[in-house]
Amino acid sequence: MTNYVTSEVIRTLREKKKYTQKQLADILSVSDKTISKWETGKGLPDITLIEPLAKALNVSVAELLSGEYMINRNKAANMLKCNFYVCPVCGNVISSTGEGAFSCCGITLPPLEAESADGGDEASLQHRMDINEIEDEYYVTLDHPMEKEHYISFFVYATFDRIQTVKLYPEQDPGFRVQRGGRGTIYAYCNKHGFFKQKI
Repeated sequence: MTNYVTSEVIRTLREKKKYTQKQLADILSVSDKTISKWETGKGLPDITLIEPLAKALNVSVAELLSGEYMINRNKAANMLKCNFYVCPVCGNVISSTGEGAFSCCGITLPPLEAESADGGDEASLQHRMDINEIEDEYYVTLDHPMEKEHYISFFVYATFDRIQTVKLYPEQDPGFRVQRGGRGTIYAYCNKHGFFKQKI
C-alpha cells in the first residue's frame, strides 16, 4: 500500500465533523492522546481502525486514504448527470449518480469526460451517431471499425430518470436498439479515442 491516512487528513475531517479529539476518541474506543498523536504525526492508526475511522468521519476508506473527498452534487439522482468510469486493463464499466472514488485492477479510475460528437474535429466526426426513430425505439448506428485493436466498447442512453447501457465486443455491429424514453443523451465509448456524446 503506497498511501496511508495522514495527520492532516484526520484533523481536517475531524474538524469538518465538529468533533473534539475526545469525541472522536470515544467513538473509536481509543484515548484522546491517541487522536492527538495521529494528528501531530507522532503515530498512525492501526489498520484495523481505518474502516471505523472512515465511518466516524463519514467518508469512504478510499477517500480517507487518498485525502480526496467526493461531494455528490447530484443528490436528485438525475441520470443525465451520471459519471462513467472504464478500467483500461479489463474494460470494466462503472456508472454512478454522483462523484465517487472507484478502482479496478489496482488502478484508481478517473471519470470519463465526453466530447461532443457534433464537434468540428476529425475524431468527433468519426464518432457521430446516426439516430433513427422506429416505432417506440431509437435505432442507433455508427460507422466505426469493430476490430480487436479499435472498437466501440459500449453505448449508453441516458434520460432524466434512467440509463440504459449496451456492452459491445469486437466483430459485433456498432449499433443498438433502445426503448425511447424522451429527451436525453447517447454516449459511445471508443477504446482508442475515448467518450463521445450526442443529444437527442
